[in-house]
Amino acid sequence: MNIRIAHLYPDLLNLYGDRGNITCLQKRCSWRGIEATVHEYRLGDELPLDETDILFLGGGSDREQCIVSEHLQGHRDAIQSYVESDGVLVAVCGGYQLLGHSYQQAGETIAGLSIIDSYTIAGERRLIGNVVMRCQHQQLVSAPSSATSVVGFENHAGRTYLGPAHTPLGVVTQGYGNNGEDGGEGVLYRNVIGTYLHGPLFPKNPLLADFVIRSALQRKYSSSIALSPLDDSVEHRAHDYLTRCRLARCQ
Repeated sequence: MNIRIAHLYPDLLNLYGDRGNITCLQKRCSWRGIEATVHEYRLGDELPLDETDILFLGGGSDREQCIVSEHLQGHRDAIQSYVESDGVLVAVCGGYQLLGHSYQQAGETIAGLSIIDSYTIAGERRLIGNVVMRCQHQQLVSAPSSATSVVGFENHAGRTYLGPAHTPLGVVTQGYGNNGEDGGEGVLYRNVIGTYLHGPLFPKNPLLADFVIRSALQRKYSSSIALSPLDDSVEHRAHDYLTRCRLARCQ
């Protein structure tokens, strides 16, 4: 088995180690004998989504988001079709904001792709810190030691508000999440994961990484896929330690 990962604009959208998510996906595939190839796409490149199994958008500054937004508009219909056919898309921070309708900041509006029913408004202060969230979707984090939590790090000025058709990826127990008001963090829609969590996210949450890999394989091979188990004892212990420490500081 093999999968193809499309990493969009790695030269512009790569804040806080987002590229590490790609490395994590590759390693977890390699350890199982699955070939995972990564193809980087920059401004001006064609985007062959019919050959893509995982689409990844990292985070970037407002200026870089504006540049990327203009280029993405030309791929909007193709990305929409990819998503609606259960294509796997992972978007972090700035990439997550670009999935919505718009990002309003300092009298300027950056157009989004309207893949997700959401909008983002720039706040007066940044929302920064470690995050623990209780995941709303059991298929993402069903393990004995890390049953319902996801951990990560956020640093964003944007406040993202989801429309009624979408549910958050999880509920924040420490941190701010989408907007610091409604308690939600990120979004899960079909096989789309949008989140503000940097860090990178997947090494800290291996079960979330495996959900992405499994979803991509099932779509490609049109069959149910059971990934061979890996020894994630170190990852789970680190995850649980971070959860306990962050919750203790929160109390």
